Amino acid sequence: MQTYDTISLKRLWSRLLPWTISVLALLATGATAHATNGYQLIGVGQCAMGMGGAVVAAPCDPMTAISNPAGLSWLASQTAFSGEIFNPLRRDNFGFGDVGSSTNVYIIPALGWSAPAFKPNVYFGGGIYGTSGLGVNFLQPNTPMGTIQAYSSLNFMQMAPAMAYKFDDKFSIGVALDGAAEQVSFNQTFGGQGFNLSSPSWAYGVGGTIGILYKYNSKVTLGASYKSEMLFTQLHWNETQEFVPTGIDTSTMTPTGVQGGAGSYSARLNYPQQVAFGAAFHPANRVTISTEGQWINWHKTMNEFVVHGPWVGVPMVALPLHWQNEWVGNLGVQYDSSKSMQWRAGFAYGGNPIKSTDMQANLIMPAIVTTGVTFGATQKLPMRWSLTEAVMHTFENSVTDGTLFGLPLQPVQSSMSENSVGFQIGYFF
Repeated sequence: MQTYDTISLKRLWSRLLPWTISVLALLATGATAHATNGYQLIGVGQCAMGMGGAVVAAPCDPMTAISNPAGLSWLASQTAFSGEIFNPLRRDNFGFGDVGSSTNVYIIPALGWSAPAFKPNVYFGGGIYGTSGLGVNFLQPNTPMGTIQAYSSLNFMQMAPAMAYKFDDKFSIGVALDGAAEQVSFNQTFGGQGFNLSSPSWAYGVGGTIGILYKYNSKVTLGASYKSEMLFTQLHWNETQEFVPTGIDTSTMTPTGVQGGAGSYSARLNYPQQVAFGAAFHPANRVTISTEGQWINWHKTMNEFVVHGPWVGVPMVALPLHWQNEWVGNLGVQYDSSKSMQWRAGFAYGGNPIKSTDMQANLIMPAIVTTGVTFGATQKLPMRWSLTEAVMHTFENSVTDGTLFGLPLQPVQSSMSENSVGFQIGYFF
């Protein structure tokens, strides 16, 4: 790997500051994303995306701080900025025919950096990332229950200052302090009556990541990381009234359910803990094959969405999302065709965390895609610059439940596929 003379942290920060301000401005606009792994991206940054997310044992850029901070100690001093155009395609059927989401294009930014610090075997890095999220915007007029409106927006942004210590040429360990902000709003109404928390609410969370890398020999590198559950402050909405439908009055075709009065409503949405193990193989000088397995504890954070507020007769309402824990498999291959050109291909498969019997409760949160393929490349440019690109496609998956409120309607169904294209510019110090 090509290396360059290191510079002082003060000089490094002076170069990173304009980029940091730019990314913070982008993040402030709210980058809503979808992903194969529930509402988590396959990979952060275009190198990880090109490798199908299989980078816990094969760090390739400073974005490794978000997946395995130990990887910082295996990188040359560098910074990287990534921008991704994300295109999720979603269709829902509430029982009256398919309707598509009217918002389908999102921008996902990321910034990362890494450099030695204090002494040769200590490394500092981190970044600011749009890492996950979801959102839909459905409108279906002219039904017997009036106009059906279904809207959701979950924006998740993370900052992860990280440090790594390299014991020797074989073993390193890294830790990251994960700070995050999330913006959440929901709306699902029938004829103007329903569950409406559409005013965006912000919450802030904290967690941590620890990772290790071990170079078993010249052909095999092993990696592992653990990301704790991120604990968030409460979300708050001030609303005039709320209504959670639980059934239907067939004589009037009006929903029945739990009523809420004017006042303050609150909820908490933590981010799940997860574990990743991986191995990178180098069967030839120019070839890297990286594999990874992840476990994401969605059931702990997405089993129920509990909303406290001035409900009539009850102190809270628990929306039964019932997400299941998810196992994810990732595979990536990199081929260095020359000293200045690298090619990548990746594959990711994650089990759908939403069972078909729970699809009715997740029509505005259809994180159901399972299988994705990726391709990418890096060009090393003059003057220590590099350019990395990646594309992704996840294949359409459809989940069908019963009929809405047991009415003699078409089956409730969600369908989803995804596309993305991203570009990343890097600079080596």
